[in-house]
Amino acid sequence: MPALSRWASLPGPSVREAAFMYSTAVAVFLVILVAALQGSAPRESPLPYHIPLDPEGSLELSWNVSYTQEAIHFQLLVRRLKAGVLFGMSDRGELENADLVVLWTDGDTAYFADAWSDQKGQIHLDPQQDYQLLQVQRTPEGLTLLFKRPFGTCDPKDYLIEDGTVHLVYGILEEPFRSLEAINGSGLQTGLQRVQLLKPNIPEPELPSDACTMEVQAPNIQIPSQETTYWCYIKELPKGFSRHHIIKYEPIVTKGNEALVHHMEVFQCAPELDSVPHFSGPCDSKMKPDRLNYCRHVLAAWALGAKAFYYPEEAGLAFGGPGSSRYLRLEVHYHNPLVIEGRNDSSGIRLYYTAKLRRFNAGIMELGLVYTPVMAIPPRETAFILTGYCTDKCTQLALPPSGIHIFASQLHTHLTGRKVVTVLVRDGREWEIVNQDNHYSPHFQEIRMLKKVVSVHPGDVLITSCTYNTEDRELATVGGFGILEEMCVNYVHYYPQTQLELCKSAVDAGFLQKYFHLINRFNNEDVCTCPQASVSQQFTSVPWNSFNRDVLKALYSFAPISMHCNKSSAVRFQGEWNLQPLPKVISTLEEPTPQCPTSQGQSPAGPTVVSIGGGKG
Repeated sequence: MPALSRWASLPGPSVREAAFMYSTAVAVFLVILVAALQGSAPRESPLPYHIPLDPEGSLELSWNVSYTQEAIHFQLLVRRLKAGVLFGMSDRGELENADLVVLWTDGDTAYFADAWSDQKGQIHLDPQQDYQLLQVQRTPEGLTLLFKRPFGTCDPKDYLIEDGTVHLVYGILEEPFRSLEAINGSGLQTGLQRVQLLKPNIPEPELPSDACTMEVQAPNIQIPSQETTYWCYIKELPKGFSRHHIIKYEPIVTKGNEALVHHMEVFQCAPELDSVPHFSGPCDSKMKPDRLNYCRHVLAAWALGAKAFYYPEEAGLAFGGPGSSRYLRLEVHYHNPLVIEGRNDSSGIRLYYTAKLRRFNAGIMELGLVYTPVMAIPPRETAFILTGYCTDKCTQLALPPSGIHIFASQLHTHLTGRKVVTVLVRDGREWEIVNQDNHYSPHFQEIRMLKKVVSVHPGDVLITSCTYNTEDRELATVGGFGILEEMCVNYVHYYPQTQLELCKSAVDAGFLQKYFHLINRFNNEDVCTCPQASVSQQFTSVPWNSFNRDVLKALYSFAPISMHCNKSSAVRFQGEWNLQPLPKVISTLEEPTPQCPTSQGQSPAGPTVVSIGGGKG
């Protein structure tokens, strides 16, 4: 009997069960509506966020966030149900050590359960059922599962849902299984999707009546039939385009390509360029004009799952007019793992702007590490931390007396980055976290609005730390611009705009040379310290034993730093910036303890039997 026929033949509910299910469904949707609408302007949907999970779009996730209940309502749409589906979260998107919900059939009965997978990918029933099934429904589109889960459950087998990136995992069951434990994860069609689940609950400001829109879109291009493509397109602003403020932007994704368009960015070219050739093609094409490399000033950035981005009512991002380039570069990342051919696309970003300038210009400031090889990660490290500083001396000199207000942030590393955090330090004490992502992925970078605006005063310190994993590398990974080199950056969006565009640090180069001499002496090793050798070459010749690793960690934790306290012209503010002491931190923030849900024990101890009415989805 085909799998779909099995689902269709499952017994339907009795009249009493149907009445109960109907009343429960009504109550559930009222709860969802209340949860979605609390503390914000009315939304267009009780489940406002949507992403496709798989490349074909046969699985679609919708959700909302209730900060008062500290819970998420999920709706999983299965368009072509076979014998079941699994969905969940894991640290980096693996099916091993994952927190899962599973819908499956043994051929006669359908079940739903909270489960987990061990390090071999074997699936087990979770004795604490924290995913609560609310409704199962057939729709013209397919089967929908409505369920909810608290952010934290205090169950060691469960994933703690935090503010940053979440790696979602999914699997499609092709055939019935006699039990949950009989499901073999290695034999399933599986995949992952990255998203920020805990969207900030920020009221959407009203647009002014004079707001205009501008679409920056690729012109009906054909998506290349390869897994990864970055497509570049140049758009020219009208001649005489005066100074305006961008006050909002949103994605434009061509219908049918939702599963292929991974993320998009709009950059403005350097004002020094009097012209930029019109180009539409892969960003790594040999035909790409060199001038496109000077189009790096970010105006907008979007990634899967994100909705519209709004500026605070008192600020806008200036573009156009004197001292501003007329050329914009759109970059679209296509993720096409099924190598689909012949698909056309005109995706891009819609800018909302106004000629009535707001009170403040918004600015973008770089925090973290200078792009230099003196900051390096040894090979075969699982969690090596590098830290960059924006010191009190720089903020005292460069910030206005009233300070600045950070309202959004974009974290950035290259391929080995795993965690990023920026902390505000005031009077030697960690004051608050600006932005943090404990499950950061270099493959999922977006500008994120902060839940709370962070005010930075003159004399404050901003400390940005990045955690790296180099388990698969044989040589040291040095800092730099190359994709196989590393960065540690937080692009903070703030107002009012100041002259300070870059506030970053690196270890003093002279102290690093002392490190190379020291390990030569203690290891009797021939580490090249000759003047003509570059820092990268010196790191390449280091034998990475535990002593050399520990000494490098110690060096980065105490050695003086070189500060880059730079204006937009790349000129440093006046002062002495070399051999600066590390900022002192006398107290740190406590790690928040997850709140355990009060409804523990009310969920069933085992799988829930699911009745699904007839009819194919």
